Amino acid sequence: MKRLNSMQLISLLLIVASCSSEPKQQVIDTPNILFIAVDDLRPELGCYGMNHIQSPNIDRLAAEGTRFDRSYCNIPVCGASRASLMTGLRPARNRFLTYYTRADEDAPAITTLPQHFRNQGYHTISNGKIFHHDNDAEQSWDEIWHPESNSKSWRDYVLPENIMADTSNTRRGAPVERADIPDNVYKDGKTAEKVISDLRKLKKSEKPFFLTAGFLKPHLPFNAPEKYWAIYDGKVRLPDNNYPPENAPRESLHNFGELRSYAGIPEKGPVSDEMALDLIHGYYACVSYTDAQIGKILDELERLELEESTIVILWGDHGWNLREHGLWCKHCNYETSLHTPLILKVPGSKQVKSTREIVEYVDIYPTLCELAGLDLPDHLQGESFKELLFDERAQSDGVAISQWYAGITTIRENYFYTEWVNDQDSAYARMLYDHAVDPGENVNISEQQQNAEVIRQLSQEMRKSRAENYFK
Repeated sequence: MKRLNSMQLISLLLIVASCSSEPKQQVIDTPNILFIAVDDLRPELGCYGMNHIQSPNIDRLAAEGTRFDRSYCNIPVCGASRASLMTGLRPARNRFLTYYTRADEDAPAITTLPQHFRNQGYHTISNGKIFHHDNDAEQSWDEIWHPESNSKSWRDYVLPENIMADTSNTRRGAPVERADIPDNVYKDGKTAEKVISDLRKLKKSEKPFFLTAGFLKPHLPFNAPEKYWAIYDGKVRLPDNNYPPENAPRESLHNFGELRSYAGIPEKGPVSDEMALDLIHGYYACVSYTDAQIGKILDELERLELEESTIVILWGDHGWNLREHGLWCKHCNYETSLHTPLILKVPGSKQVKSTREIVEYVDIYPTLCELAGLDLPDHLQGESFKELLFDERAQSDGVAISQWYAGITTIRENYFYTEWVNDQDSAYARMLYDHAVDPGENVNISEQQQNAEVIRQLSQEMRKSRAENYFK
């Protein structure tokens, strides 16, 4: 057999190395950050295997980056979830409780994620809904911009009957709106145009940027242009589990008051099947509408050749219930409210395509810092999942903890375990679901004797030092 000389051997080794399936980490020194936040977006997307949804642009981003299949918010409500993510702090007994919770009220001395980047020389721009209020954490931004509404309310109706109902000081307008208008009439279309304008401006800057795109839809009301509604005509179905789980504690259910404030929704009891189909149809239309706006931004990023130097992260602030368990909206401790889409693309790197390792939103702050080469602030309570992006063998700590008022959920392996606790840290209700056999969470098994040891471990997990502030 012919022997290889040294140069031939080196060449062969290089070829073998280049063909290796192991992703290579080549993070650039000072990457830009494009930070895309989508309100009320659950992981019902094409890239998550949901073929009935048209989300080609989010799917494209997922194909180029890493898709997190088990990502969880720490609080299932808009303002508090964002405050927690943007500060890197977990919720507690008296911190980050409701939709109006502000990061600068609950944690005034804490450096927020964009503020930390700004302090390190980044130009930071807030576009649309990033924190909950227009002026939240003002010290974090070089610029803050919000799109103007078509009506006197932030709900952004264009049809006269909805505008009239929404400004009558009685009930809000309809929960859905189907209008034959261009994308940029609604706020999210305007936000996409603003972000594109910013990219063109920032292309000429010598400073790295932390640029955000905060999209409102699919938040109520489900307003989207006609062409996105048409995608789903005749294709919408009701969920199979339109009923409370067997043995579910009453604390786990709610009256979906957010939806009931809209015209046409009964003040009590379930919505009709006809209305439920219309609501689901509107939600899907809004997902595709927002996906199209995201596509415009990604196209411009590529056209400007900024994708080669820009980390792109896309996340939804929490999940949403579309009549599963008879529920609508968020505000509960079920998988449908806590499970979130999370996609992260790093330029110049071969990434792991997807991971089923459990991550939570307090992990995003330290991850972006590590990817950008920034020191981690001392206050952070999450852990970076940077290695999950590049190493298929990497593991997270395998646990997520979420909170909705007194209900605290521990997520580990296939288990979803929730305890409702009082001020003395004593549980007065609980539920347990094993997703290996019950992915829809239809039978609460917390009172079955064979699960006592699992519950003991999960209850203990919740009380470890990583959650030491929960009961203060």
